Amino acid sequence: MVGHFQEFEDEYLETMYEFYESDSNARVRTGDLASRLRVSPASATEMVQRLAKRGYLDYVPYKGAMLTPDGLVHGRKMKRRHRLAEVLLEILPYEGNAHETACRLEHAIDDDLEVALSALVGSEGVDPSGRPIPKPTEDIALRLASSRQSLSFRHLTDGQEGVLAALLLPGEAIEILRGDGIGIGSTIVKKGSQIWQKNKLLMTLSDEWMERIFVTIHKE
Repeated sequence: MVGHFQEFEDEYLETMYEFYESDSNARVRTGDLASRLRVSPASATEMVQRLAKRGYLDYVPYKGAMLTPDGLVHGRKMKRRHRLAEVLLEILPYEGNAHETACRLEHAIDDDLEVALSALVGSEGVDPSGRPIPKPTEDIALRLASSRQSLSFRHLTDGQEGVLAALLLPGEAIEILRGDGIGIGSTIVKKGSQIWQKNKLLMTLSDEWMERIFVTIHKE
């Protein structure tokens, strides 16, 4: 039960962050919060009061609530993890409801997984709906500012090399690369839309496939 309650707290603070994105200075009425979360006004009021006691919300009866600094950090973190999950699901050959699945995944993402996802799909930018991915917390940002970063093959410059980190390609394409001795940890070079290793052409890729190959490079 504790875990489920924690998820409810996350959902409330994440939803409060959505209101914050629209107007950072406005208070959110519990009725509006209840409608967004599809819960009863009484349930919303009870949770708002509980989060206010814990220091996440500044609540004034009959006027509404707004995020405190601690609440803003937590709400932004949850929204960031949700949108990173949606970007990941967009890259994968996933045919389910990406939004609903991301809602479930976000609660399972800890700091370590957030760092890995950020390195894999990009720390900034927008989600598949065009909404901005919130900035990471200071701790996450420091971990991301390491000597290595991951990015899709498509974003390598012409002639740049990287170490293969992930292949999200159809099985037959992976088998072709394996047949040439290419796998995770192999160094590959981008020449236009082609994968090369040393002086050998391995494969010509579509834009979609270039987005589904991830490499690790050293930051300069």
